[in-house]
Amino acid sequence: MKRVAIVQSNYIPWKGYFDLIAHVDEFILLDDVQYTNRDWRNRNMIKTAAGPSWLSIPIRQSSRSQLINESTIVYPAWNVKHWSTLMHAYRRAPYFDEYATVLEKMYLECETSNLSEINRHFLEGICSILDIHTNLRPSADYGATGSKTERLLDLCQKSGATQYVSGPAARVYLDESLLRNAGIDVLWFNYEGYREYPQLHPPFHHHVSVVDLIFNTGPNAKEYLKVATPGTETVEVSLDLRASST
Repeated sequence: MKRVAIVQSNYIPWKGYFDLIAHVDEFILLDDVQYTNRDWRNRNMIKTAAGPSWLSIPIRQSSRSQLINESTIVYPAWNVKHWSTLMHAYRRAPYFDEYATVLEKMYLECETSNLSEINRHFLEGICSILDIHTNLRPSADYGATGSKTERLLDLCQKSGATQYVSGPAARVYLDESLLRNAGIDVLWFNYEGYREYPQLHPPFHHHVSVVDLIFNTGPNAKEYLKVATPGTETVEVSLDLRASST
């Protein structure tokens, strides 16, 4: 059995993104698709004393058909600015001092101008902090063709997947029958039921970057992911598959 998830890369995403990574054997970064402006590809939220605030990587957009892995930065010193913002926002967090060195190094050593490479750099670094060892691989490595479900099916087949794990938003467009007829089970990831954790600057906000979880809970961060909660079922077999097995 090989579980695979296929998702566009995000910049320092929320904890649910890493929970999905932790639940699969291979996580494919779907970055040879169109770049969308003002989306999670190049930005995310953090908590500040004034409330949730965006951290955005400035991206040069040359055309509407520009792909994520073709997107490059406009302002070379964005990483220095972002780290400075994070320091000011989290310096009073319980575990800031413990994790500041590794996060600062992650930022200051990020010298690439390519958005996909930037996102992967942070995804791999944060996975290391969270002790997640899933293989991350760019979709371009597989040279998949087709659109929507056909493309996902091609990626699943070329990666050797027997199970495809998807986020719930894909229910509106995913044609499960195409994967099922090819012998690939479809599993749906459930993002509900996360526990709150001690967080600076109330009220509590779930959908902020995972760095908020790391600075506030430190070595206990993984305990707030479902993958570390005994007895918690985080993926569910699709309704169609249940019906076909009875």
